[in-house]
Amino acid sequence: MKHIIKLITRRIVFAAFALLIQIIWGVVLMYQFQNYNTYFSIFFDILALLIVLRILNKWNNPSYKLAWAVPILAIPVFGITIYLLFGRSGLTKKKRRRLEAVHQIFKANLHQNKKTIQEISNMDMGIKRQVDYIYNLSDFPIYKNTAQRYFPTGEAMFESLIEDLKNAKHFIFLEYFIIVEGKMWNTILDILEEKASEGLDIRLIYDDFGCNQLPARYYKSLQAKGLKCAAFNPVRPVLSVVQNNRDHRKILVIDGKVGYTGGVNLADEYINEIVRFGYWKDVGIRIEGDAVANFTVMFLEMWHYITGINEDYMQFDTQKYLNGQIAAEGFVQPYADSPFDRETVGENVYMNIINKAKNYVYICTPYLIIDNEVMTALTLAAKSGVDVRIITPGIPDKKMVFLMTQSYYEQLISAGVRIFQYKKGFVHAKSFVCDDEIATVGSINLDYRSLYMHFECGVYIYHSSVVSDIKNDFLTTLQDCENITLDFCRKRNWILKTFQAVLRLIAPLF
Repeated sequence: MKHIIKLITRRIVFAAFALLIQIIWGVVLMYQFQNYNTYFSIFFDILALLIVLRILNKWNNPSYKLAWAVPILAIPVFGITIYLLFGRSGLTKKKRRRLEAVHQIFKANLHQNKKTIQEISNMDMGIKRQVDYIYNLSDFPIYKNTAQRYFPTGEAMFESLIEDLKNAKHFIFLEYFIIVEGKMWNTILDILEEKASEGLDIRLIYDDFGCNQLPARYYKSLQAKGLKCAAFNPVRPVLSVVQNNRDHRKILVIDGKVGYTGGVNLADEYINEIVRFGYWKDVGIRIEGDAVANFTVMFLEMWHYITGINEDYMQFDTQKYLNGQIAAEGFVQPYADSPFDRETVGENVYMNIINKAKNYVYICTPYLIIDNEVMTALTLAAKSGVDVRIITPGIPDKKMVFLMTQSYYEQLISAGVRIFQYKKGFVHAKSFVCDDEIATVGSINLDYRSLYMHFECGVYIYHSSVVSDIKNDFLTTLQDCENITLDFCRKRNWILKTFQAVLRLIAPLF
């Protein structure tokens, strides 16, 4: 009973209930208008057509356009309502300018080293084009002087992260989608309080929706502890397209010279201190050196976007705290993905890796809700003889999304893609590795919301031993996976398959 009371009194539940009432009210009201007069019915039909034409005129992926066009034209009142609430970004040009303001301050320092890019050109022009794509779109360069360390579990990453936090001397920046009070967060918070008392500049950004288990206005209690804190896009029980966009990044920057990212949030399930959905398989990466500058700028852009505070951001120039050359190999390019972008940067990085693969491409993803372009790339690679393997969860965190993920299996397996479900529990890792040369680790899921609506980040890695670490971790994880066959797909109940087909129709909502 206590658990039920606690659940229904959570602010996210209250907000969701309030939003549901408003949606129902809006749909009922529009239906009444439609039934009241034939002209209203004609009006909604014309409005639906105009909205679909506007969607088709956008630069979005065709699959995304089609997924919205069908329900809007088929059920105009309901389709229009849902699209206006969940299909559009709430980010305005004014907000875009605020986000870009800090970027312009640092842009001079984010120049691409010509020797580095020439070295990559001499090694592989295909890689050079991918690096140029990221840089030309976002101004985030690729670097050499950067050490990397891959973590195959959240537990291993947590241990390293705590050690680095304790050694911080100047500033600590944290940007996370989920924070939940428990061993992981409380341990980190104790260190942050101590460092704040020593005079370090401690800043935290958390997504208010992702952190819905925290008390309302939790940032105020952190500010009282000496931390500078801001909540991204606070959840309100009022319908607003702004609620569509979330900060899904996982970024930790220490003194501008050490950075972390990956799938790991600041909650106990990520380090398997508590059990949710079996064993929680996640990954992370630590970088040290020049490439941390990209993460520093990403964080400060978001900080300025949320707070609107003008200050001397150049005080965080990463070159101030780097101690010369770092023993490192390979090339590292942290990159960002944003709803502001006309292109889905994260998806295009993934697509480039798939299309470039000669021997193999191995993928870990918690959700496999893909558009036609990714489906075509994966199936074409497999049909061309590339060893394409994908690991998905065996125990889902969201059952509806899991059913949708499984709905893509048959087409992929028929083309030669090998699908594996992790028997021990839930896979939250987001990683690609290809041909012992390229890898990426970050926060970007293979689903519509992550690719189109969220702020995301990742690290593109080339010609480093870390690529082998990621590959070996994938192969080790395979030992705890079930190989999904065509029999599994074809023997499923027809009612379930029909339900999955309906879910795919509304995939952009997930």
